[in-house]
Amino acid sequence: MKAMILAAGFGTRLWPLTEDRTKPAIPFLKRPLIAYTVEYLASHGIRDIIINLHHQPDSIRRALGDGSHLGVKVEYSYEEEILGTSGALDRVREKLDGEDFIVINGKIVTDIDLTEAIRAHRERQAIATLILRHNVAREHFSIVEIDERGCISRFAGFPEQIATEAITTESGSAPSSGTTVKTEDAPLMFTGIQVLSPGIFDYIPRGCFSHSTIHVYPRAMASGETVLAHTSEGQWYEMSTLDRYLEASVLFMRKNGMSVIEGEDCEIAEDAQVHNSVLWDGVKIGSGARVRESVLGDKVSVPAGAVIERAVVVRRDIVRDIERGLIVEENLIVPL
Repeated sequence: MKAMILAAGFGTRLWPLTEDRTKPAIPFLKRPLIAYTVEYLASHGIRDIIINLHHQPDSIRRALGDGSHLGVKVEYSYEEEILGTSGALDRVREKLDGEDFIVINGKIVTDIDLTEAIRAHRERQAIATLILRHNVAREHFSIVEIDERGCISRFAGFPEQIATEAITTESGSAPSSGTTVKTEDAPLMFTGIQVLSPGIFDYIPRGCFSHSTIHVYPRAMASGETVLAHTSEGQWYEMSTLDRYLEASVLFMRKNGMSVIEGEDCEIAEDAQVHNSVLWDGVKIGSGARVRESVLGDKVSVPAGAVIERAVVVRRDIVRDIERGLIVEENLIVPL
């Protein structure tokens, strides 16, 4: 089987960390995020991989090269203009058409059983199988509805848009903040992992931007095709926002008994305090400085006595247009 990793987006919700690299190239636990996706595919026997690129494409090429050091073969598809999640497939359809293949986002870390999903896809002779999971925390992910056959029937709104209708107490009022929701009662969401059959290309528009859940799967479902829902409760972490990136990093830190992740060539003064934070390469933290629940980008220097809390900090000189945040000396500080 072949796979396509989607990695062309601008990563706007991860700005300013994505100013000089694309989202899947940001370091997670000191390795490029996309390396976890590549290894995940390889662990399920998938070693022939295409990656689409657009924003800061060289950041992915530097991270992966030809993939040989990870035991895979990587080919790149550069898009002059972003083509969307299915437009990206159209551009390389001749390389994927002919057998089942995988499409996966390049911004996730997971241990979901992909082999099981592939098996279900083939047993049901589906044109597409989307791996779903329960959105217990009701984060901002689109709700996916399924029918009695276990097939997808609709891509709905976001949990916060229908929270009052979706979750009510026995009295019919909205739940308090302490209300516990059972996993099976939580809405389903798409993980960004899908198994596709070549027939899906019959529904992908040619030579234009298109998005799978808007332009392709609804057309296939309307034509009577099986778009299968495969629900998994495996671990899954998605890094498309600054908060999610930090939260996932802190979670893995705690699992390993750490309070800070340090990249290469970092220098932390002995009397500095650094907790629940991620330091990229070449970070320097001065005497008496305090850093808590923050992400410091490459070569950021925190002056002596400075306090950084719940913020992302990058060097001012890498940023072209200041979208938000505060410039302090050589740094741009963006609060979380």
